[in-house]
Amino acid sequence: MAVYLDGRFMPLADARVSVLDRGFVFGDGVYELVPVYSRKPFRLEEHLRRLQHSLDGIRLANPHGVAVWRELIEQLIAQQDFDDQSVYLQITRGVAPRDHAFPAGVAPTVFMFAQPLVSATAEQKSAGVCAITAPDIRWGRCDIKAISLLANVLARQQAVEAGCAETVMLRDGFFSEGAASNIFVVKDGVLRAPPPSRLILTGITYDVVLELAAAHGIPAELRAISEAELRDADELWMTSSTKEIMPIVSLDGVPVGDGKQGPMARQMDALYQQFKQQVMRA
Repeated sequence: MAVYLDGRFMPLADARVSVLDRGFVFGDGVYELVPVYSRKPFRLEEHLRRLQHSLDGIRLANPHGVAVWRELIEQLIAQQDFDDQSVYLQITRGVAPRDHAFPAGVAPTVFMFAQPLVSATAEQKSAGVCAITAPDIRWGRCDIKAISLLANVLARQQAVEAGCAETVMLRDGFFSEGAASNIFVVKDGVLRAPPPSRLILTGITYDVVLELAAAHGIPAELRAISEAELRDADELWMTSSTKEIMPIVSLDGVPVGDGKQGPMARQMDALYQQFKQQVMRA
């Protein structure tokens, strides 16, 4: 598998980064994840805008302009053996002696790799998954895609140890998002989700779901949603590029609704699959 590191494409086995890289010693860096369908990056400009937002948030200059990023990403895609990909790119503050303050005159470390993008099957979505809840112990800038994801890792591991697919995080009586997904609630025929803020990281599928709801007359609300509303939902979904529209049929061991994939989840998944074929692969 070919990867990109600091100006060169190379086999993964040849990629090396210094142990003094600030990404390694501090988690001082950001990342972005771009889904690729039929070798075409989906909404690349939006992803690069979000990358710029993250870089601005940690006060790190962008090493490339949009045109250069596009060229590098397309070159990386072309060198893989699989058509549907997940392109990961990471920028750290570079290699410097360990000191908390920003180093002067240090070039950032830029790394990219691609792996196969494998979506959930219709059977998996029909069966749904279970989830648990846990306190949201993350910092106050969850909108920055920082590589320091320890709180998310711990939350996701809690779900794994409970035999579930996701942890829904709670903060001050409201839910924020999943450890690695966005969360939607359906109640009385209305689709609800927390609005973009510094306390969540809105994903590409989050945007697509809301656009599809608007285009097809599905009522939707963006507002803070309480833990009580979360637990009283008729339907609960986790959304991501790989899970797509995945129903959560059990939360903390209690069935959500009737404990099955709900009608709005089926409707949204059908709309999403149509959009995927007509737009994402266009």
